[in-house]
Amino acid sequence: MNTKLNKSDYIIISIVYAVTVIFNCIDYYRSDNFLIEYLIDIPLAVILSFLIILIFMYWLIPSYIVKEKKYGQFVFYGLVVMCFFGAIDFLAGYWTGNGDWSKFPKWYDFLLQSFFGLSDDAGFVFGILLAKKFYEGQAQFFNVQKQQKENELKLLRSQIDPHFLFNNLNTLDALIDRDTTKAKEYINRLSLIYRYLIRTKDAEVMELSEEIAFAENYIFLMETRFGEDYNFQVKKETLLKNKFIPTGSIQALLENVVKHNKAEQAKNISVVVAIEENWLTVINTKTKIQSREESFGTGLKNLKARYKLLSDQEVHVINTDLKFKVSIPIVKLSNES
Repeated sequence: MNTKLNKSDYIIISIVYAVTVIFNCIDYYRSDNFLIEYLIDIPLAVILSFLIILIFMYWLIPSYIVKEKKYGQFVFYGLVVMCFFGAIDFLAGYWTGNGDWSKFPKWYDFLLQSFFGLSDDAGFVFGILLAKKFYEGQAQFFNVQKQQKENELKLLRSQIDPHFLFNNLNTLDALIDRDTTKAKEYINRLSLIYRYLIRTKDAEVMELSEEIAFAENYIFLMETRFGEDYNFQVKKETLLKNKFIPTGSIQALLENVVKHNKAEQAKNISVVVAIEENWLTVINTKTKIQSREESFGTGLKNLKARYKLLSDQEVHVINTDLKFKVSIPIVKLSNES
Protein backbone atom coordinates (compact mmCIF):
# COMPACT_ATOMS: atom_id res chain seq x y z
CA MET A 1 0.00 0.00 0.00
CA ASN A 2 1.40 3.38 -1.06
CA THR A 3 0.61 5.89 1.70
CA LYS A 4 2.40 8.87 0.17
CA LEU A 5 0.08 11.76 -0.54
CA ASN A 6 -0.56 12.73 -4.15
CA LYS A 7 -2.18 15.74 -5.77
CA SER A 8 -5.73 14.44 -5.40
CA ASP A 9 -5.07 13.70 -1.72
CA TYR A 10 -4.08 17.29 -1.08
CA ILE A 11 -7.18 18.50 -2.90
CA ILE A 12 -9.39 16.37 -0.65
CA ILE A 13 -7.56 17.55 2.46
CA SER A 14 -7.96 21.18 1.40
CA ILE A 15 -11.68 20.77 0.80
CA VAL A 16 -12.26 19.03 4.13
CA TYR A 17 -10.28 21.61 6.08
CA ALA A 18 -12.01 24.49 4.28
CA VAL A 19 -15.42 23.12 5.28
CA THR A 20 -14.16 22.47 8.82
CA VAL A 21 -12.87 26.04 9.18
CA ILE A 22 -16.22 27.44 8.03
CA PHE A 23 -18.19 25.38 10.55
CA ASN A 24 -15.71 26.22 13.34
CA CYS A 25 -16.06 29.93 12.57
CA ILE A 26 -19.85 29.63 12.75
CA ASP A 27 -19.58 27.76 16.05
CA TYR A 28 -17.14 30.33 17.48
CA TYR A 29 -19.46 33.16 16.39
CA ARG A 30 -22.43 31.59 18.17
CA SER A 31 -20.32 31.09 21.30
CA ASP A 32 -19.08 34.71 21.31
CA ASN A 33 -15.45 33.64 21.26
CA PHE A 34 -12.64 36.18 21.28
CA LEU A 35 -10.98 37.31 18.05
CA ILE A 36 -7.67 35.79 19.15
CA GLU A 37 -9.37 32.39 19.22
CA TYR A 38 -10.32 32.79 15.56
CA LEU A 39 -6.77 33.79 14.69
CA ILE A 40 -4.93 31.13 16.70
CA ASP A 41 -7.17 28.19 17.63
CA ILE A 42 -8.63 27.42 14.20
CA PRO A 43 -5.39 27.73 12.12
CA LEU A 44 -3.41 25.88 14.81
CA ALA A 45 -5.91 23.01 14.88
CA VAL A 46 -5.67 22.68 11.09
CA ILE A 47 -1.86 22.75 11.14
CA LEU A 48 -1.52 20.27 14.02
CA SER A 49 -4.07 17.81 12.64
CA PHE A 50 -2.34 17.99 9.24
CA LEU A 51 1.01 17.24 10.90
CA ILE A 52 -0.58 14.21 12.57
CA ILE A 53 -1.78 12.96 9.19
CA LEU A 54 1.68 13.42 7.65
CA ILE A 55 3.33 11.53 10.50
CA PHE A 56 0.88 8.62 10.18
CA MET A 57 1.05 8.46 6.37
CA TYR A 58 4.81 8.92 5.96
CA TRP A 59 6.21 7.28 9.10
CA LEU A 60 3.94 5.22 11.34
CA ILE A 61 1.98 3.24 8.74
CA PRO A 62 4.90 2.56 6.33
CA SER A 63 7.30 1.67 9.15
CA TYR A 64 5.17 -0.27 11.63
CA ILE A 65 2.26 -1.59 9.53
CA VAL A 66 3.50 -2.14 5.98
CA LYS A 67 7.14 -3.10 6.53
CA GLU A 68 7.66 -4.47 10.02
CA LYS A 69 4.11 -5.52 11.09
CA LYS A 70 4.77 -4.17 14.61
CA TYR A 71 1.22 -3.28 15.56
CA GLY A 72 1.94 -2.71 19.25
CA GLN A 73 4.58 -0.10 18.51
CA PHE A 74 2.26 1.50 15.93
CA VAL A 75 -0.47 1.93 18.56
CA PHE A 76 2.00 3.23 21.16
CA TYR A 77 3.64 5.82 18.92
CA GLY A 78 0.25 6.77 17.49
CA LEU A 79 -1.05 7.56 20.98
CA VAL A 80 2.10 9.54 21.76
CA VAL A 81 1.73 11.62 18.58
CA MET A 82 -1.97 12.28 19.20
CA CYS A 83 -1.37 13.27 22.83
CA PHE A 84 1.62 15.50 22.02
CA PHE A 85 -0.06 17.57 19.33
CA GLY A 86 -3.36 17.46 21.18
CA ALA A 87 -1.64 18.90 24.25
CA ILE A 88 -0.31 21.81 22.19
CA ASP A 89 -3.79 22.47 20.82
CA PHE A 90 -5.37 22.23 24.28
CA LEU A 91 -2.83 24.56 25.89
CA ALA A 92 -3.25 27.11 23.08
CA GLY A 93 -7.03 26.97 23.41
CA TYR A 94 -6.84 27.26 27.19
CA TRP A 95 -4.62 30.33 26.86
CA THR A 96 -6.65 32.11 24.14
CA GLY A 97 -9.85 31.40 26.04
CA ASN A 98 -8.48 33.06 29.18
CA GLY A 99 -8.73 29.84 31.17
CA ASP A 100 -8.11 29.86 34.89
CA TRP A 101 -4.67 28.26 35.26
CA SER A 102 -5.35 27.54 38.91
CA LYS A 103 -8.13 25.21 37.74
CA PHE A 104 -6.06 23.56 35.04
CA PRO A 105 -7.08 19.85 34.66
CA LYS A 106 -5.13 17.15 36.46
CA TRP A 107 -2.56 15.28 34.41
CA TYR A 108 -4.78 12.31 33.49
CA ASP A 109 -7.67 14.58 32.47
CA PHE A 110 -5.19 16.70 30.55
CA LEU A 111 -3.93 13.63 28.65
CA LEU A 112 -7.46 12.50 27.83
CA GLN A 113 -8.51 15.93 26.57
CA SER A 114 -5.25 16.21 24.64
CA PHE A 115 -5.85 12.87 22.92
CA PHE A 116 -9.45 13.61 22.00
CA GLY A 117 -8.82 17.26 21.15
CA LEU A 118 -7.63 16.68 17.58
CA SER A 119 -8.99 13.18 17.07
CA ASP A 120 -12.10 14.42 15.26
CA ASP A 121 -10.29 16.73 12.83
CA ALA A 122 -7.37 14.42 12.10
CA GLY A 123 -9.39 11.19 12.30
CA PHE A 124 -12.00 12.24 9.75
CA VAL A 125 -9.44 13.29 7.15
CA PHE A 126 -7.27 10.28 7.95
CA GLY A 127 -10.21 7.92 7.41
CA ILE A 128 -11.02 9.47 4.03
CA LEU A 129 -7.40 9.18 2.90
CA LEU A 130 -7.11 5.54 3.97
CA ALA A 131 -10.32 4.64 2.17
CA LYS A 132 -9.11 6.44 -0.95
CA LYS A 133 -5.69 4.74 -0.77
CA PHE A 134 -7.35 1.35 -0.34
CA TYR A 135 -9.51 1.69 -3.43
CA GLU A 136 -6.62 3.12 -5.43
CA GLY A 137 -4.55 0.11 -4.38
CA GLN A 138 -7.34 -2.27 -5.36
CA ALA A 139 -7.70 -0.61 -8.75
CA GLN A 140 -3.95 -0.81 -9.31
CA PHE A 141 -3.93 -4.46 -8.24
CA PHE A 142 -6.70 -5.37 -10.68
CA ASN A 143 -4.94 -3.49 -13.48
CA VAL A 144 -1.71 -5.39 -12.79
CA GLN A 145 -3.67 -8.64 -12.54
CA LYS A 146 -5.39 -7.91 -15.86
CA GLN A 147 -2.08 -7.13 -17.53
CA GLN A 148 -0.53 -10.27 -16.09
CA LYS A 149 -3.49 -12.27 -17.34
CA GLU A 150 -3.09 -10.85 -20.85
CA ASN A 151 0.64 -11.56 -20.81
CA GLU A 152 0.08 -15.13 -19.64
CA LEU A 153 -2.51 -15.70 -22.36
CA LYS A 154 -0.15 -14.41 -25.03
CA LEU A 155 2.65 -16.55 -23.64
CA LEU A 156 0.47 -19.65 -23.61
CA ARG A 157 -0.69 -19.01 -27.16
CA SER A 158 2.82 -18.38 -28.46
CA GLN A 159 4.02 -21.95 -27.91
CA ILE A 160 3.85 -23.04 -31.56
CA ASP A 161 5.94 -26.07 -32.44
CA PRO A 162 8.21 -25.46 -35.47
CA HIS A 163 7.93 -29.19 -36.28
CA PHE A 164 4.43 -28.46 -37.59
CA LEU A 165 5.89 -26.42 -40.46
CA PHE A 166 8.71 -28.91 -41.14
CA ASN A 167 6.32 -31.87 -41.25
CA ASN A 168 3.93 -30.11 -43.60
CA LEU A 169 6.75 -29.05 -45.92
CA ASN A 170 7.88 -32.68 -46.09
CA THR A 171 4.33 -33.76 -46.90
CA LEU A 172 4.07 -31.06 -49.55
CA ASP A 173 7.38 -32.11 -51.10
CA ALA A 174 6.13 -35.67 -51.50
CA LEU A 175 2.74 -34.49 -52.76
CA ILE A 176 4.06 -32.27 -55.55
CA ASP A 177 5.39 -35.20 -57.57
CA ARG A 178 2.37 -37.42 -56.89
CA ASP A 179 -0.66 -35.12 -57.14
CA THR A 180 -0.10 -31.55 -58.33
CA THR A 181 -3.74 -30.51 -57.93
CA LYS A 182 -3.89 -31.68 -54.34
CA ALA A 183 -0.50 -30.09 -53.68
CA LYS A 184 -1.93 -26.72 -54.73
CA GLU A 185 -4.91 -27.26 -52.43
CA TYR A 186 -2.50 -28.24 -49.65
CA ILE A 187 -0.53 -25.00 -50.10
CA ASN A 188 -3.74 -22.99 -50.07
CA ARG A 189 -4.97 -24.62 -46.84
CA LEU A 190 -1.56 -24.23 -45.20
CA SER A 191 -1.46 -20.54 -46.11
CA LEU A 192 -4.98 -20.07 -44.70
CA ILE A 193 -3.85 -21.64 -41.43
CA TYR A 194 -0.84 -19.38 -41.05
CA ARG A 195 -2.85 -16.33 -42.13
CA TYR A 196 -5.33 -17.17 -39.37
CA LEU A 197 -2.55 -17.66 -36.82
CA ILE A 198 -1.06 -14.28 -37.67
CA ARG A 199 -4.44 -12.53 -37.62
CA THR A 200 -5.43 -13.99 -34.26
CA LYS A 201 -2.06 -13.93 -32.49
CA ASP A 202 -3.29 -11.38 -29.91
CA ALA A 203 -6.89 -12.63 -29.62
CA GLU A 204 -7.91 -14.38 -26.41
CA VAL A 205 -11.09 -15.84 -27.90
CA MET A 206 -12.49 -16.18 -31.42
CA GLU A 207 -15.91 -16.81 -32.87
CA LEU A 208 -16.76 -20.49 -33.01
CA SER A 209 -17.54 -20.32 -36.73
CA GLU A 210 -14.03 -19.04 -37.49
CA GLU A 211 -12.44 -21.66 -35.26
CA ILE A 212 -14.42 -24.38 -37.06
CA ALA A 213 -13.23 -23.08 -40.44
CA PHE A 214 -9.66 -23.08 -39.14
CA ALA A 215 -10.10 -26.62 -37.77
CA GLU A 216 -11.43 -27.87 -41.12
CA ASN A 217 -8.28 -26.60 -42.84
CA TYR A 218 -6.18 -28.29 -40.18
CA ILE A 219 -8.14 -31.53 -40.64
CA PHE A 220 -7.44 -31.40 -44.38
CA LEU A 221 -3.70 -31.26 -43.69
CA MET A 222 -3.90 -34.19 -41.28
CA GLU A 223 -6.00 -36.31 -43.64
CA THR A 224 -3.62 -35.59 -46.50
CA ARG A 225 -0.60 -36.35 -44.40
CA PHE A 226 -1.83 -39.50 -42.66
CA GLY A 227 -4.22 -40.86 -45.27
CA GLU A 228 -6.88 -43.12 -43.77
CA ASP A 229 -5.20 -43.43 -40.38
CA TYR A 230 -7.62 -40.86 -38.96
CA ASN A 231 -11.30 -40.37 -39.70
CA PHE A 232 -12.37 -36.83 -38.75
CA GLN A 233 -16.01 -35.73 -38.44
CA VAL A 234 -17.44 -32.35 -37.46
CA LYS A 235 -21.04 -32.45 -36.14
CA LYS A 236 -22.74 -29.08 -35.69
CA GLU A 237 -25.78 -29.55 -33.47
CA THR A 238 -26.36 -25.88 -32.69
CA LEU A 239 -26.06 -22.44 -34.23
CA LEU A 240 -22.54 -20.98 -34.13
CA LYS A 241 -23.58 -17.33 -33.86
CA ASN A 242 -22.51 -15.37 -30.75
CA LYS A 243 -20.45 -18.29 -29.47
CA PHE A 244 -16.73 -18.12 -28.72
CA ILE A 245 -13.90 -20.40 -27.65
CA PRO A 246 -10.22 -19.79 -26.87
CA THR A 247 -8.30 -19.16 -30.07
CA GLY A 248 -6.79 -22.34 -31.52
CA SER A 249 -8.46 -24.63 -28.97
CA ILE A 250 -9.99 -27.08 -31.49
CA GLN A 251 -6.65 -27.39 -33.23
CA ALA A 252 -5.02 -28.07 -29.86
CA LEU A 253 -7.49 -30.89 -29.18
CA LEU A 254 -7.04 -32.40 -32.64
CA GLU A 255 -3.26 -32.35 -32.43
CA ASN A 256 -3.55 -33.97 -29.00
CA VAL A 257 -5.30 -36.88 -30.73
CA VAL A 258 -2.56 -37.19 -33.36
CA LYS A 259 0.15 -36.88 -30.74
CA HIS A 260 -1.09 -39.71 -28.54
CA ASN A 261 -2.75 -42.14 -30.96
CA LYS A 262 -1.55 -44.10 -33.97
CA ALA A 263 -3.75 -46.26 -36.16
CA GLU A 264 -3.36 -50.02 -36.20
CA GLN A 265 -3.21 -52.02 -39.45
CA ALA A 266 -6.95 -52.54 -39.94
CA LYS A 267 -8.25 -49.99 -37.48
CA ASN A 268 -8.10 -46.24 -37.89
CA ILE A 269 -8.64 -43.56 -35.27
CA SER A 270 -12.16 -42.12 -35.28
CA VAL A 271 -12.31 -38.45 -34.26
CA VAL A 272 -15.62 -36.63 -33.76
CA VAL A 273 -15.90 -32.91 -33.09
CA ALA A 274 -19.40 -32.38 -31.63
CA ILE A 275 -20.68 -28.83 -31.14
CA GLU A 276 -23.58 -28.48 -28.70
CA GLU A 277 -25.25 -25.43 -27.14
CA ASN A 278 -22.77 -24.89 -24.30
CA TRP A 279 -19.99 -27.37 -24.96
CA LEU A 280 -17.62 -28.40 -27.71
CA THR A 281 -16.51 -32.00 -27.40
CA VAL A 282 -13.76 -33.94 -29.16
CA ILE A 283 -14.03 -37.73 -28.87
CA ASN A 284 -11.50 -40.14 -30.31
CA THR A 285 -11.07 -43.88 -30.23
CA LYS A 286 -7.86 -45.28 -28.81
CA THR A 287 -5.45 -47.97 -29.87
CA LYS A 288 -2.63 -49.64 -28.05
CA ILE A 289 -0.10 -48.00 -30.36
CA GLN A 290 0.87 -44.49 -29.31
CA SER A 291 2.25 -41.98 -31.78
CA ARG A 292 5.56 -40.23 -31.26
CA GLU A 293 4.31 -37.25 -33.24
CA GLU A 294 5.30 -33.91 -31.75
CA SER A 295 2.45 -31.63 -30.69
CA PHE A 296 1.77 -28.27 -32.38
CA GLY A 297 0.27 -25.43 -30.35
CA THR A 298 -0.62 -25.08 -26.73
CA GLY A 299 -1.61 -28.69 -26.04
CA LEU A 300 -4.22 -30.00 -23.64
CA LYS A 301 -2.36 -28.86 -20.52
CA ASN A 302 -2.00 -25.34 -21.84
CA LEU A 303 -5.65 -25.29 -22.91
CA LYS A 304 -6.68 -26.05 -19.33
CA ALA A 305 -4.45 -23.22 -18.13
CA ARG A 306 -6.03 -20.81 -20.61
CA TYR A 307 -9.51 -21.66 -19.40
CA LYS A 308 -8.46 -20.97 -15.83
CA LEU A 309 -7.52 -17.48 -16.95
CA LEU A 310 -10.54 -16.91 -19.17
CA SER A 311 -13.47 -18.59 -17.46
CA ASP A 312 -14.81 -20.02 -14.21
CA GLN A 313 -15.67 -23.24 -16.05
CA GLU A 314 -13.15 -26.01 -16.46
CA VAL A 315 -12.17 -28.40 -19.21
CA HIS A 316 -13.69 -31.87 -18.68
CA VAL A 317 -11.63 -34.93 -19.59
CA ILE A 318 -12.85 -38.54 -19.63
CA ASN A 319 -10.21 -41.16 -20.37
CA THR A 320 -11.17 -44.84 -20.78
CA ASP A 321 -9.48 -47.82 -22.37
CA LEU A 322 -11.38 -47.34 -25.63
CA LYS A 323 -12.10 -43.62 -25.86
CA PHE A 324 -10.69 -40.25 -24.94
CA LYS A 325 -13.17 -37.39 -24.53
CA VAL A 326 -12.45 -33.71 -23.95
CA SER A 327 -15.22 -31.14 -23.47
CA ILE A 328 -14.51 -27.42 -23.44
CA PRO A 329 -17.06 -24.74 -22.45
CA ILE A 330 -18.40 -22.45 -25.16
CA VAL A 331 -18.13 -18.84 -24.08
CA LYS A 332 -21.00 -16.42 -24.64
CA LEU A 333 -19.69 -12.90 -24.32
CA SER A 334 -21.81 -10.35 -22.47
CA ASN A 335 -21.90 -6.60 -23.15
CA GLU A 336 -19.53 -6.07 -20.21
CA SER A 337 -16.93 -8.55 -21.49
